[in-house]
Amino acid sequence: TCQRPQWDPRLQMTPNQRNYRQNDEVMLSCPQGLHPSVTEVKCASEVKSITHGKPVYGEVWMRRNGTAGWIRIRSDVECMEPLQIVAGTLEVSATSIKLNWTCRFPDACQHTRATCRLAWPSSPPCEAEEVTGEEILQGQEGTFACPILQPFTVYTVTISLPPSTVLFTWQFRTKETVPDKPQNLSLDASTGLLRWSALPSCKGEILAYQLSITARSARDSSFLEIERLQVNGSVTEYALPEHGPGRTYVVTVQGVTAAGAGDASHREFPGSGLETSAPLDGSSGGAPDISPSQGTAVLALRPLAPPHAAQREHQLVVAASRDAAALAAVCSAELPPFNGSRQHRAYVAAVLNLTAPAHFVLGDGTLRHGYYNAPLPPHGNYTVLLRLVHHGQQVELRTTWGVRAAR
Repeated sequence: TCQRPQWDPRLQMTPNQRNYRQNDEVMLSCPQGLHPSVTEVKCASEVKSITHGKPVYGEVWMRRNGTAGWIRIRSDVECMEPLQIVAGTLEVSATSIKLNWTCRFPDACQHTRATCRLAWPSSPPCEAEEVTGEEILQGQEGTFACPILQPFTVYTVTISLPPSTVLFTWQFRTKETVPDKPQNLSLDASTGLLRWSALPSCKGEILAYQLSITARSARDSSFLEIERLQVNGSVTEYALPEHGPGRTYVVTVQGVTAAGAGDASHREFPGSGLETSAPLDGSSGGAPDISPSQGTAVLALRPLAPPHAAQREHQLVVAASRDAAALAAVCSAELPPFNGSRQHRAYVAAVLNLTAPAHFVLGDGTLRHGYYNAPLPPHGNYTVLLRLVHHGQQVELRTTWGVRAAR
């Protein structure tokens, strides 16, 4: 005889007995949602030892091996989940969830259904549409995907057997994406207070707002003040520095999530009334003294800030362009030193300790502080910009004065 084996206690044996006779066949089953690693076993005996020339038999359990007969069971029989999610294959993006699955017992996985659903109903302003499709998993392995999902939204993925046996369920939040553009960008002309509407966290948590502000003086249109900064995501207003009548502002505002900055809200605010405050004394006096054969130009420069201004530096920028939009971009861009292979791009020729009016020889071929003051190739049109850069923790302010050099 065979005693009832000490396998997984969840196993159900039919017939259910404490002892079985030799050649008794027993069917194994498991609670709902699980499957036995062996479904049919038989009590049997085999020779354990030889005593006084006679074989001594002991009980063993055998399992059916397809049509080949019976083979001895050498490990525990367990109740197992028939379907497994392959470790390391889960992919979650802003718009989809994807995972690979495999079925240990193909017969047990027939009619398995996989679905994606919103974890809970959405509410304004972040309304997400319910996912209505489901997929019947077929075969021994495959990939299940939930496409066309909303970013930064929690979904429940469920794999089940009819009528209601759940094999796998998990909640996933789709990844963040860049936010929409801020709305209702406005400027209070009397106070200089810039405002915009807060962005909802529909596509990701709003970490910050990124601002770019270009101010142009009506009294001197070639003098630009450009400020770039980020403010906390809870802030929806910013006081323009040195706001006054007669100054035109071009403002862009972008929301920022962990995925990056989104579309920019762009608006121009024209100046009103007469400008009463005097512009910053940043002009360069006199026409440049140009030597085409040597590729140099002598510039008369004046500082753009008082000598005591901290954390500021004057940069001399060379650009092979006269386009106003391109020059405005140059004013606010991160520019490298001169590079011979990129000589047609704007570059920083020198960083100057400019505390008083001075003459500077552009293109004299010297190397100062890592910047090469390269000779200017002949037969070209160049725009030379004197740029004041203020380095701050959050704010980077660039004030620029342009001097055009003739051909």
